[in-house]
Amino acid sequence: MFAVDAGADALQAALNEEEVRMRVERAKFVGYFAEAYRRYPRIPRGTLEAIAYTQSRWQNLEPDSLDAGMQHQDMPRSWGLMGLYHGEGFADQVADAAALLNLSAFDVMKSPSLNVLAAAALLDRELSGSANDEIATIAGALERYAGFPADEGSVSSYARASFAFDVLLTLDRGVNDRGIVIPERAVEWEKAFDADMLTKLDAPFLRLDVQGDRIETDEYRIDPITEQLEHKSAMGDGTASEKSDTGNSVQSTDYAPAIWLASPNYSSRGGSAIREAVIHTTEGNYAGAISWLRNPASQASAHYVVRSSDGQITQLVRESDKAWHARSHNPYSLGIEHEGFVNNSSWYTTAMYNASAGIVRMFCARYSQITCSSAYKGAASSGHLVLGDSVDIKGHQHLSDNDHNDPGIYWNWSRYYGLINPGSGGGTGTKIADTFESSVGHFTNSPTYSGSTVGVATNSSATRDCNIRKVGNCSLHVELMDNTASSADWAVRLLSGGGTPGSNVQLARNGRVGFWVFAAGTGMQVGIGIDDSDGTERSVSRALTANTWTYVEWNLSDSGQWNAWAGGSNGAINASNVTLDAIWIYRAETAYTVNTYIDDVQIRY
Repeated sequence: MFAVDAGADALQAALNEEEVRMRVERAKFVGYFAEAYRRYPRIPRGTLEAIAYTQSRWQNLEPDSLDAGMQHQDMPRSWGLMGLYHGEGFADQVADAAALLNLSAFDVMKSPSLNVLAAAALLDRELSGSANDEIATIAGALERYAGFPADEGSVSSYARASFAFDVLLTLDRGVNDRGIVIPERAVEWEKAFDADMLTKLDAPFLRLDVQGDRIETDEYRIDPITEQLEHKSAMGDGTASEKSDTGNSVQSTDYAPAIWLASPNYSSRGGSAIREAVIHTTEGNYAGAISWLRNPASQASAHYVVRSSDGQITQLVRESDKAWHARSHNPYSLGIEHEGFVNNSSWYTTAMYNASAGIVRMFCARYSQITCSSAYKGAASSGHLVLGDSVDIKGHQHLSDNDHNDPGIYWNWSRYYGLINPGSGGGTGTKIADTFESSVGHFTNSPTYSGSTVGVATNSSATRDCNIRKVGNCSLHVELMDNTASSADWAVRLLSGGGTPGSNVQLARNGRVGFWVFAAGTGMQVGIGIDDSDGTERSVSRALTANTWTYVEWNLSDSGQWNAWAGGSNGAINASNVTLDAIWIYRAETAYTVNTYIDDVQIRY
């Protein structure tokens, strides 16, 4: 079996306690948003909730209640539910909003309801014209609202665009997670950003020319698997490329999945050999961390930063250089920053774990003195716990001359160890990809988010449910409703990892992928899609018996169970390691709503 953390029960208990507490707190916030929209009707509905999700994951931030020594890299602190900045290197949003509302700065920072009104006042100031329900058109206002430095260099332009993208992505995907509810609103990304920026942001599900239904131009194309925009010059022979050390680029030369954005905050390693990887939490959002760690005044940096929502990676310092992230450990360490706050587990998503683990696996393959099997896999903790040099992969809180507490009490070290050591079970056993005990795991999108889904209405949903389950306490509840404007039979591509292979767990070809499924209706069938080296293969379907839990699985090495689907696929699994693209759900068209429950998505060896 795969490695099990002795502290797993304690971590789950902490997560359960946090969920109960946060649901009570978050229920109060709904009324605050409603009042802000009443006062500022130009703001499109859902925008304030999405900003709060991007900045705080719906938590009332009170950084002054923390020990100042625990503030990570002295990044500008953010306050309240809306995560407003109060100077310290970023804009003084608190003071600006207090002046607009004739309040004290203390009230803006401390009162959640006034904090929401303050953010609404600031955003309304940046909006132009009358109310506009086209959500993509507010991208510019969001960039101006972001609070990052005002100069127009490449640092601020990308960071501000990234902030606006995070807010719009939250609206585009929707959220239904532990008391956070943000209805899904489709974003026409082409109206929000130009094509060059869209490629840098990894914007999803684009169409280059909506009116002409075009999906390709001389410079850009849509990838048929991920449905994301890519620049044709970046395709070529698949090698990574960059534009310059000072501007934006499509890819890093150190790690191909990463965006390269150079930070000036680095120095020479002085001949020291790389032998350690350090895991950090930003204590702020992704866009803000990029802006701050590229600001010369911060005197701080890291090699990589990972986004919570989808696992996007930005590289700031070359691996051959010394980033400034871990004091005396800097000469021989590599640093990975993870978007979020240590006291809120909502930031530590499956996409983030998978993306981060991919970076570390690369470290282990590249540097002889970093061994993935020497990673820490003990219990999470909230304080400073020094680990010796024999542990090559550890947290900031584990270093000898630091007083930091990141990644903290909610970082799942056992899970992370399994991801960076996919063979840690000795080649046999069961690896659970999604349990749905604490979140929706990889399945963060609605059933209609993919353009490949047909037949069902956009109000169909996929949410965590703790009333019906096969294993543990919770399952994934997929509610499918008929699209009355279509007569097509239902074919639902329920995306795993947003449809991006890099956001999913690697699966060895000698395994069998399966899950438990409960269909509360007749005529249902399920299948899966697998991202292979030559495209995406789609499995044969399995029929389901109504109103009972059924275990279904597919053998990755049996070509008879696979059909070619997209991107040059050939109807067989060729690569030694692949990832799960989606669970497919099929049914003949019906006017009835059909509920399906999925539990313990897994691979067996």
